[in-house]
Amino acid sequence: MATVAESRAVRPLPVTWRKGLVGDLWAEFFGCFILISFGDGVVAMLWALIGSGRSSAGALQSSGDWLLITWGWCLAVVFAVYTVGGITGGHINPAITLGAALRKEFPWRKVPSYWLAQVLGCFVGAALVYLVYVEAINHFDQVNHIVRGTPKSVATYSTFATFPAPYFHNVVGPLIDQIVGTFFLALFVFAVTDEFNLPVRANMAPWIVGMIVMAVGISFGANAGYAINPARDFGPRIFAWIAGWGKVAFPGDYANISTYFWVPIVGPLIGAAIAAFAYNFGIQGILRARRPPEPDVYAEGRTVQEDRAPNPA
Repeated sequence: MATVAESRAVRPLPVTWRKGLVGDLWAEFFGCFILISFGDGVVAMLWALIGSGRSSAGALQSSGDWLLITWGWCLAVVFAVYTVGGITGGHINPAITLGAALRKEFPWRKVPSYWLAQVLGCFVGAALVYLVYVEAINHFDQVNHIVRGTPKSVATYSTFATFPAPYFHNVVGPLIDQIVGTFFLALFVFAVTDEFNLPVRANMAPWIVGMIVMAVGISFGANAGYAINPARDFGPRIFAWIAGWGKVAFPGDYANISTYFWVPIVGPLIGAAIAAFAYNFGIQGILRARRPPEPDVYAEGRTVQEDRAPNPA
């Protein structure tokens, strides 16, 4: 009869997919699923609070509502990264994946598959939120005489994806907004995960990354909804299009701007690319130049023969 130790010794290794790229893709998919489940979920809660009688205030009419949303997205990021960070580091954002590749810290061959997994995870997360909150969303539409797919339905559509503020009359302002917001997001993520800098210790990195997202939301959120993540916007946007919001969701036609869908995709990618260059050149390069050499390693290159050569004196 085999002992417990012997039975464990002959147990087969985990199936191959868990150890390779497919395991990475599953982690990114699942992380994005969590991100949207709680991120879009906190927005859906606004309609549920009103319809359930648990709040008599109107939705999105005070700074308190915005703080609820920014805290919700903060915690969504925190727990998504805690869940899958041990596998991939928890990119859960195509812009961060791009930035890591540009910084030569991530292989380019994996970038397209990571992007696809991230978008699919966000799509499924949006579907779960809809499943849970469809009655609350429908109730809000009915009470306010909103027909899904019309311009007025932007309110409930915004449960899933972003839209530009009505004071913009072309894509320039929202595009700049997304570039700037994602620039700071990516810059700070690079900083707090850089071993040459002041990396977060004691397993607190997911909390700090969540606070970065919150900081962007409370400082740069109102102009365009601070998507700062192409998958976070595009996956739920496609779901909302399928669920009946039509052109409001895709291609993103609003009273002031039409065909908006590409802005929360292109803007974050540009912002992360700029952040990758700015951090590598402006911060990491300086940190590495100032870092003292390791023990028994010369700060300047010398050959073994030079080191062993007798002193001519």
